[in-house]
Amino acid sequence: MKKFILSMALLVITNQVLAEGFTLKSNAVMGQLANAQVFSGFGCKGKNISPRLAWSNAPKGTKSFALTVYDPDAPTGSGWWHWLIFNIPGSVNELVTDAGNVSKGLAPKGSVQSINNYGKVGYGGACPPEGDKAHRYIFTVYALGVEKLDLNSNAMPALVGFYLNNAAIARASLIAYYGR
Repeated sequence: MKKFILSMALLVITNQVLAEGFTLKSNAVMGQLANAQVFSGFGCKGKNISPRLAWSNAPKGTKSFALTVYDPDAPTGSGWWHWLIFNIPGSVNELVTDAGNVSKGLAPKGSVQSINNYGKVGYGGACPPEGDKAHRYIFTVYALGVEKLDLNSNAMPALVGFYLNNAAIARASLIAYYGR
């Protein structure tokens, strides 16, 4: 048991050292989401455009990336997944504006966008209930130690999350808020 605990402590320390400086940034997401990132539907009248996101200083051993957008404040009991994109090649360090619109083909070649909680593939913007407190939208990029997750665009968010958490070397997040 002592060896297991020591091994786990070393793994945590090693991952912290490897991930030092791993950063996610966006000039489009600055504290508050703009109308461009708000969903179009469910009573919301946004443009449903995924923001440009860029990351830097990925840890050694990164073979691919994934990105998620999650709202832990959604009144569902399990939050709300707005975007899941994975199998982003390790040579890529950004997602361009509107990469979450699968019909435009702007996502990196080889990447996969799966079902969000709106039941659609790709990006689904913010749309908290009217009058609710401002919700948090957590954008997280995962540095993965595998080239590909063996999942497709029909993968449900919880399954994608399970695979991401098992393959993650490091994570970097940013949070924006939106209320209506």
